[in-house]
Amino acid sequence: MANRERATDQMKLWKEGRGSKSPDVLTTGAGVPIGDKLNSMTAGPRGPLLVQDVVFTDEMAHFDRERIPERVVHAKGAVTHDITNYSKAKVFEHVGKRTPIAIRFSTVAGESGSADTVRDPRGFAVKFYTDEGNWDLTGNNTPIFFIRDTILFPSFIHSQKRNPQTHLKDADMVWDFWSLRPESLHQVSFLFSDRGIPDGYRHMNGYGSHTFKLVNAEGHPVYCKFHYKTDQGIKNLTVEEADRLAATDPDYSIRDLYNAIANGNFPSWSFYIQVMTFEEAENWKWNPFDLTKVWSHKEFPLIPVGRLVLDRNPVNYFAEVEQLAFDPSNMPPGIEPSPDKMLQGRLFSYPDTHRHRLGANYLQLPVNCPYRTRVANYQRDGPMCMYDNQGGAPNYFPNSFSAPETQAHFTESRFQVSPDVGRYNSADDDNFSQVRTFFTEVLNEGERERLCQNMAGHLKGAQLFIQKRTVQNLMEVHPDYGSRVQSLLDKYNAEGKKNTIHVYARGGASAVVAASKIMDNATYGYMNDCTPLTGCKSSRKPAGSTVVNMSHAGKKPPNDYLVWSLCNTLYVNFCCLGFMALIYSIKARDQKTLGDLRAAQECSDKAKWYNILASGWNLLIPLLLLGLLVLLLVHLGSSQGTFDFFGEDGFQSFMKLFSR
Repeated sequence: MANRERATDQMKLWKEGRGSKSPDVLTTGAGVPIGDKLNSMTAGPRGPLLVQDVVFTDEMAHFDRERIPERVVHAKGAVTHDITNYSKAKVFEHVGKRTPIAIRFSTVAGESGSADTVRDPRGFAVKFYTDEGNWDLTGNNTPIFFIRDTILFPSFIHSQKRNPQTHLKDADMVWDFWSLRPESLHQVSFLFSDRGIPDGYRHMNGYGSHTFKLVNAEGHPVYCKFHYKTDQGIKNLTVEEADRLAATDPDYSIRDLYNAIANGNFPSWSFYIQVMTFEEAENWKWNPFDLTKVWSHKEFPLIPVGRLVLDRNPVNYFAEVEQLAFDPSNMPPGIEPSPDKMLQGRLFSYPDTHRHRLGANYLQLPVNCPYRTRVANYQRDGPMCMYDNQGGAPNYFPNSFSAPETQAHFTESRFQVSPDVGRYNSADDDNFSQVRTFFTEVLNEGERERLCQNMAGHLKGAQLFIQKRTVQNLMEVHPDYGSRVQSLLDKYNAEGKKNTIHVYARGGASAVVAASKIMDNATYGYMNDCTPLTGCKSSRKPAGSTVVNMSHAGKKPPNDYLVWSLCNTLYVNFCCLGFMALIYSIKARDQKTLGDLRAAQECSDKAKWYNILASGWNLLIPLLLLGLLVLLLVHLGSSQGTFDFFGEDGFQSFMKLFSR
């Protein structure tokens, strides 16, 4: 592919460096071989994760110690509609109920200090300080996600971050993962649509994304999804606007949100739920716990719940932002997890991360403390224990000394699972139908065109085989989707070839070197000018390409001594000098073909000197033979008188010298 740097090709070069070696056996951190790392271990195909899945815990526990989330504001939530028939949670107990909350906005692939206007999903996490403990609803500005099995989450995030060697963003990594997991197409299509760059945090929706379970006072459960619809209206940035803001105001979204709240223009979101019964879930046409799919609003309409209003900015960034910790396993009675595999993984991952990042007692930090209720448990000691460590109360359970007791009515609801424990492959669970609906029915023609342009503009940075695999996936969604992206890629790739220099050696060997990138004096010591060779006859010259004669440091191109070396080698001179000249001549050609002119010049110089020595030796042999002949003639003349070689019997007389 044209115009690719060595940094861009790092993954390809690493693979080539392994040669013909087979891939190593995948292992855990302890070196134990792994049989399946694409599917987590569950109780049945739709059941919850198991603690015994050490492959998952080994991967996730390590991943939990890598990243820190960022950005938050404070707010209040109020109930506007009664949903107590679905949930007994006190946060919903009556209309008008007000609950303090904190909201964190963030990016997925972004880093601290990165521009707010990059194309990336936005995190939308809400902490409710309820009367029965904290409820953390961690979601995004999209109702879907890239993967459906939590065991893939660390690899997904790694593919979106920086290359481990070059420390650059790597299109090969991004699109290789996405194209190998076509379940990501729904989220990828959303990402490259107009909504991929929201106009700040105030003009985007929020979603709990996962499927949860609500349980009412009678113990009857239903499945649900949570939605926050912005009251400011959806607004997005164009690519040009986003690029301009990234250069002039990289903190645009934070600034916009902070100023709106500080000026009393409090942003708000309307809070909704969708509800699905257990019977509907059991017989639904696809897995209702699949995070790569949405529930149809026609079949499961939005039910209004309340309103979220942001009315205060953080007073101190470190105390209220850096130390804020969201944990989806924080669910008060009336709200429970579903078998959603991604949610199940986060129940373990989030608190594990916080204990690493903030310490074992992170829930005692003021911003995380469930201050509207009283904590009473048997956890003691540990770093950063801020309170009285629960005094002299017993630190074991059960006990006979009036310490905290359990209450049976807070027990979680029961549910059935499949009896078979295993790793169930969900890679082919209808990856395309909802993406097709999004492309053909949700987007209008202008939005479809911009989606394809945005996607092709990013995909063009990946290798051709990855481009091809991605387009094949898009063709499965809709032929128009795939053909549009392919057409744009063809255009980009053709433009890249126009700026490509083709370097040729004799015999038709060729190498493609990107004119503006590969020829880097600092890296390779290349020239700063290129002279076209119009007389190139190579049969491998691509149509429309430019063949150049390359020089460096103002010198002429390395000379080709192959014919001279070949003649010296074939000349029978009982010397290896000609053979050495031939070797270095071939090496010089190889380096010219690869575009490394400095190495080619060194090999050419060595070939020249070996040829000079070989030619001198080759010239010395005839001179020695001629001198020997003269000596023989002189000797013959002195012993037999006058000797006429060309006279009668002269040659026979000469030959007699060798028969004496």
